[in-house]
Amino acid sequence: MYYTTAGESHGKCLTAILEGMPSGLKIEEAFINTELQRRQRGYGRGARMEIEADKVEILSGLKNKVTIGSPLTLKIENKDWTIDSLKEITVPRPGQADLAGAIKYREGIREISERASARETAARVAVGAVCKLLLKEFNIEILSWTLSIGKIKIKFSPQLSDLDSSKKILLDSQLNCPDAEAEELMITELDKAIQNGDSLGGVVEIAVVHLPVGLGSYVDWRRRLDGRLAQAIMSIPSVKGVEIGLGFKATQCLGSEMQDEIFYNAKEKRFYRKTNNAGGLEGGMTNGEPLILRFGLKPIPTLKNPLKSVNIVSKKEVGAAVERADTCIVPAAGVIGEAVVAFELARAMQEKFGGDSLEEMKRNWKGYLENIK
Repeated sequence: MYYTTAGESHGKCLTAILEGMPSGLKIEEAFINTELQRRQRGYGRGARMEIEADKVEILSGLKNKVTIGSPLTLKIENKDWTIDSLKEITVPRPGQADLAGAIKYREGIREISERASARETAARVAVGAVCKLLLKEFNIEILSWTLSIGKIKIKFSPQLSDLDSSKKILLDSQLNCPDAEAEELMITELDKAIQNGDSLGGVVEIAVVHLPVGLGSYVDWRRRLDGRLAQAIMSIPSVKGVEIGLGFKATQCLGSEMQDEIFYNAKEKRFYRKTNNAGGLEGGMTNGEPLILRFGLKPIPTLKNPLKSVNIVSKKEVGAAVERADTCIVPAAGVIGEAVVAFELARAMQEKFGGDSLEEMKRNWKGYLENIK
């Protein structure tokens, strides 16, 4: 299974081709559109979100809204597709791909910014939504929430034992935050950043429940699921670090404190852990516990109060280019993170259980679960 995206920030549309989906999966466009709308939400988003109302159009791979095994082509139109008339940019923005990209491709900064823009992630959210529909067939659920914005951190996380209730709390939040008190403080900090023409980053946490044991592998570095997940998340614009489980805090623990002891429930005939410091992954494989990931995002580099830069034509020091941008993308990044994680898990599920049809894949999955009891 693989996918690729195409399109520019102010081009006619964004597209994605997703290959490898089994036949027989019902695709709900309304669900994909809901995921796209979630990506556009959040306090601190920029004016572009007021212009666009992202909706998917599926051009191939379906018959009567059910996959037929051939590649899916997903299309999201841009309302603002003024790429041909936009003025050129001659001053690169610190923290963006502007300068390195212009030097590498021998193109103008505008051409670089059009593809380097995080607008591309809308296509990835659409792909991830399709993958979520596949994972739901196996009772696998993904949840993300804002852990911090700037220096403000939440005091408690959502309850994974009650996903429906947790999802409602997060959906009602302006910042995808489970802690209402912390959210108020985050909004106060965002208001200050908006007033000062500045931006804020933060940390997102993702949890995945009901994963079977044994997705991924230790036998080859390319098949390690932790590596795949980390790469997928690091590919999201503005992400600067990824943690799995206890993450960097594990470096401060003794081995006896860090490792998750193994127990056996004779009545339920299953192994279990009382802790989950490993975050659901051991040796590059899922171990049956919830998958826990965390990633940090730098503040958006496009600022209304610009930093110093150099005009690439005159070589004189000036303020960086000012473009339409967000103040904070942390809540939206959670949705994007869910999407790329969903793809990697769907790919791992397909590799593990195979099947050209959903029926065959489910049969193999059920047989595996029965076999490992």
